[in-house]
Amino acid sequence: MQAMTSSTAPSSHAFQAAHAPPGERAPFGEHLRHWRQHRRLSQQGLALEAEISTRHLSYVETGRAQPSREMVLRLAERLAVPLRERNALLVAAGFAPMYQARPLDHPDLAAARQAVDRHWNLVAANAIVPLLLDGVAPHLLAPPVNVLRLSLHPEGLGPRLANAAQWRTHLLHRLQQQIAATADGALQALHDEIAAYPFTEDPNAPPPSPIAVPFELRTPLGTLSFISTITIFGTPVDVTLQELAVESFFPANAETQAALQQLRQQAA
Repeated sequence: MQAMTSSTAPSSHAFQAAHAPPGERAPFGEHLRHWRQHRRLSQQGLALEAEISTRHLSYVETGRAQPSREMVLRLAERLAVPLRERNALLVAAGFAPMYQARPLDHPDLAAARQAVDRHWNLVAANAIVPLLLDGVAPHLLAPPVNVLRLSLHPEGLGPRLANAAQWRTHLLHRLQQQIAATADGALQALHDEIAAYPFTEDPNAPPPSPIAVPFELRTPLGTLSFISTITIFGTPVDVTLQELAVESFFPANAETQAALQQLRQQAA
């Protein structure tokens, strides 16, 4: 079972809105300082990473020195800045964007379209997925469908989760990791929303798996148990491609495998 999600732009627009007057782009130095502080690096630490002097880095951050295109890319690489944000850094420094952002339906991305986006909005899924969503509130299925919201919302799959506390903890931890990597305000808002959902501990819930956190869903066919894998694209040079990941769910036991066979017949 596969789901594909896709994200929208990360923190650059929110950063510019918060740090620059209307109609103006935040200076390169402010962008750089934002990412350096987000990575919890001192000026000296980043200067050592980028093999430049601390004084020169200070001048770049304050606007007293203009970085070259190569310097912008080197600093972005050392700070592990997402591709979309690297484009924003280049533009702020007066250079053209380097990375394309093809639409998801572009022919070049045909091989990547069975995936999930960074904001966890559903892009595509196989035929079995809709069969598991019976009873979900219509507003949660209106595009864009956010799969994390769908899985934990009290009007979504939340009440049907056999291991709600375990799955909730897993998803919130995953979001925290993404927020740390991307400084994405939209992900932080999603995290805060999901964390506020009410849920009740189930004393009869199965013990945590020692290997992986399963997704356990109560259905008319019984409790289905899945383990998931997430595949990302190793060396993307396109913004859209970097923001995609393929999440595949596999049956964790023989009972779930048999139930999926029934669902496949219904979907055929």
